[in-house]
Amino acid sequence: MSLSKLTHSALIGLWLGLLALPFMGWTGAGKLAATLAAGGMIWRLLIQWSATERFQEPIARLHRRAREIGASLAQINRTARLVGGAALFLILPLFLNNYYIDILSLAGLYALLAAGLNITVGSAGLLDLGYAAFYGVGAYVYALLSTGIGLSFWLGLPLGGAIAAAFGVILGVITLRLRGDYLAIVTLGFVQIAYLVFNNWDAVTNGPNGILNIGRPVLLGFTLHQPIHFYYLVLVLLFLIAAAIDRLTRSQIGRAWIAIREDELAASAMGIDTTQMKVLAFALGAGIAGVAGVFFAAKYTFVSPESFTFLESVRVLSMVVLGGMGSLPGAILGALLLTVLPELLRELASYRMLIFGAALVIMMVFRPQGLLGRRH
Repeated sequence: MSLSKLTHSALIGLWLGLLALPFMGWTGAGKLAATLAAGGMIWRLLIQWSATERFQEPIARLHRRAREIGASLAQINRTARLVGGAALFLILPLFLNNYYIDILSLAGLYALLAAGLNITVGSAGLLDLGYAAFYGVGAYVYALLSTGIGLSFWLGLPLGGAIAAAFGVILGVITLRLRGDYLAIVTLGFVQIAYLVFNNWDAVTNGPNGILNIGRPVLLGFTLHQPIHFYYLVLVLLFLIAAAIDRLTRSQIGRAWIAIREDELAASAMGIDTTQMKVLAFALGAGIAGVAGVFFAAKYTFVSPESFTFLESVRVLSMVVLGGMGSLPGAILGALLLTVLPELLRELASYRMLIFGAALVIMMVFRPQGLLGRRH
C-alpha cells in the first residue's frame, strides 16, 4: 500500500470533518474527522490485503459468479422488466399516504427536468446552467393564458413546451461558437435575465407576488386536484417523454450528439451538421422543461420567480451528474434520490446539505461517471 493512498484517505476524512465544524463544534467535528480518516485508511488496507495471493483465487471465483448472475439477469426479457417496473409504480400509491404520494409526484417532476437536461448536458455535452429559465417560461406561459383566457391544461402542455423550445433555439443560436466555461457563463446570464423579467415585469407577471388561481387539469369533466391524480399524470408524462428520448438517443441524431460531445471538430469533419444538432439539443431540452413548467403551474396553481432561479438549475444538474451524464435511467434515478432522500432525512434537517455535499464529493472521488453512467 503506497503512502500516498493512505494520505489521500486521511485527507478526505479531515476535509469532511472541517465541513462539519460549523454544525458539530470542534469536539464533534474532530471525532467525525478521526473516524472517517481511520475508516478510509482501514478500507484502503483491506483492499490491499484482499489483493494478496492468498485471497486472489476466492475473489476471482466470486467475481466469476457475480458475472454469471449478471449475465442471467441480462437475459431476462427487457419488456418484462419494463412491465414489472411500471406495475410497481402503478400500485405504489395504494400503500402510501398523501404526503409521500406528493413527494413522489415532485420526484416525477424533477425526473422530467433531469431527462430534458440530460439531452443538452449528457448527450450533446453542452453545459447549460440556465435550464430553470425554460422551466419558468413554460410555467408562466400556462399561468398567464390560464388566468387570462381560461386556456385548457391539455392545450397548455404543448404550447408551453413549444414556446420554451423556441427560447431554446434562440439561446442555441446565440451560443453556437461558445464551448465549455464560456457557454456556461452565457447560459448563467440567461437564467438571471429570465428571473429579472419574471420578478420586475409587474404588468404581466405580477412581479414577486406571482400568479394565483391557475387552472387545474380537467379530464372528461373531472378536475384533477388530489396528490394521487398528479402522481399518475406525471407518471404518464414521464413515460411518454422517456420513451421518446430513448428512441431518439438510439437514432442517428443521438449518435451525432455523442460525437459532438466527444470531439466537435472531429464530428464536423465526419460530415455532422454540428450547428443543427446543437440547436436541436437546446430546443428539445428546453421543450421538455417547458412541459414540466406547465405541470408545475397546474399542480400548485401558483407560480412566482423564486421557483426558477439559478439554484434550481444547479439542483437539476446535480441530479444528472449523480445519476450519470448521458444515461436516461441515471438522470431519473438521480432525480428520485435527490428528491426523496432529503425528506427521509428531515429529522437531520441541520445536516442535510452537509450530507448532500459529502455524498457528491465521495461520488466524484470513487465513481465520477455517476451511479448508472459509463466510464469513457
